[in-house]
Amino acid sequence: MGCAWEAYGGSWWGLSAGGYNQAMTTRESDSASSGGGGGSEESRPDRLRRLAKSARGLPATPGVYLMKDAQGRVLYVGKASSLRSRVGSYFIPSADLGPKKQPMLDVVAEFDVIECEGEWEALLMEARLIKDIHPRFNSAQTDDKTFPYLAVTTREDFPGVYITRNPADGRFTGSRIFGPFTSVTALREAVQLLQRVFRYRTCTLDIIHGDPKNSRFRPCLLHPIKQCTAPCGAKITKEAYRRDIDRFIRFLGSKRSVILRELNEEMDAASAQQRYEEAAVIRDQISAIEKLDDREKRARSIETDWQPEVTVFAGDPSAGLRSLQKTLDLEEPVRCMEAIDIAHLQGGETVGSKVAFIDGRPFKDGYRRYKIKSAAPGDDYMALREVVSRRYRDAGEGNELYPDVILIDGGLGQLHAALEAFDQLTIKPPMVISLAKKEELIYAQQRTAPIKLGRDNAGLRLCQAIRDEAHRFAQHYHRILRRKSVLEED
Repeated sequence: MGCAWEAYGGSWWGLSAGGYNQAMTTRESDSASSGGGGGSEESRPDRLRRLAKSARGLPATPGVYLMKDAQGRVLYVGKASSLRSRVGSYFIPSADLGPKKQPMLDVVAEFDVIECEGEWEALLMEARLIKDIHPRFNSAQTDDKTFPYLAVTTREDFPGVYITRNPADGRFTGSRIFGPFTSVTALREAVQLLQRVFRYRTCTLDIIHGDPKNSRFRPCLLHPIKQCTAPCGAKITKEAYRRDIDRFIRFLGSKRSVILRELNEEMDAASAQQRYEEAAVIRDQISAIEKLDDREKRARSIETDWQPEVTVFAGDPSAGLRSLQKTLDLEEPVRCMEAIDIAHLQGGETVGSKVAFIDGRPFKDGYRRYKIKSAAPGDDYMALREVVSRRYRDAGEGNELYPDVILIDGGLGQLHAALEAFDQLTIKPPMVISLAKKEELIYAQQRTAPIKLGRDNAGLRLCQAIRDEAHRFAQHYHRILRRKSVLEED
């Protein structure tokens, strides 16, 4: 069953609003035949026990579930990576669904499920069903709040993939629009996940095919981690990039098994015609699609994703990024962060460091060290200005993208020193902040008062982890220079 749709085409390639009951009547019929239809003669504990028993028989696969009352009306629609675990969690005695959904347990009499091939398919199906059925307990997702859409700007030389709440915006004229979706957070996660497969761009650069400036542009960090083919830096041809986008659009409109079969056929054809480079690209996409579910499971294990140097941060990096975006009042999600620190010993051997984090995790290839040349011993402010100028010179001239957030180790004075360096550049960074060690206050550009967050705030803890990693990296370089200096003296 296909599960994508065109918002303006009016077609739904999957389950229709009026026909969903035909697709899932087995459990309801079994319940009625056993006398457990949720009638008035059944007590609440007995009803919940019956539903819990039915849930244990569900498959442990991704899908969508529909909670229904005794009259068969849909009360709630949700998605699950494991139907058995998610649906069963509603009916355990200690279940706490929150103030909005807890009353549903008083009226739910039955449930139905639709199995999906993956969480991406379940996300699409959930969005469509909620929009069509308007279940009572999905009120938070069916109010007047604008739904997020996915836009693919197919009219551009190098189409981008964007999330928008206003698909009628002139920027998306002629674009392929998918949606609406119910959760912008889930949609962002899905876009990032699929970017590892199809490597499309999500930046807002105006990239023109054949522009000589492209060859001089330095791609952002998504290119070296293989999440973007970097058309901005002329790293891919227009034709090859378009093929990746076409496969992405087909993926949204097909079952995973169908797109895998089509891609295997394309790979065999390319290989037979000795187009080996294209065949290798398709092979890698096939492998990435097959591993999507495995990666989603691994991503939930924070301990395996974080490198040893930053084990001080215990928590979910994604939650930290979302919290930081809210704290700094940023319109776009935070994906790339860089932190700068200065280290010196007794006024000598002053060094600077820059560390890079992508999606809340360290990217070692983006680490840099700087031996300070212009600053007098102990002048941290001048050292900071030198590091900022050397690191972001290309971005300030428009030949590179800035990271989403630049973090300076220090207080208000260090922030002002960094901003003075940025003032000398033509293009300014989107957000620069500093974090002092003692008070753990965040100072941000264009804000007069510091930001004080709770000690357990996920955004603060993420900033602390990145700040501490920059400090560790600077100290390590400083020890190398000191050791070299001592050996030369001996």
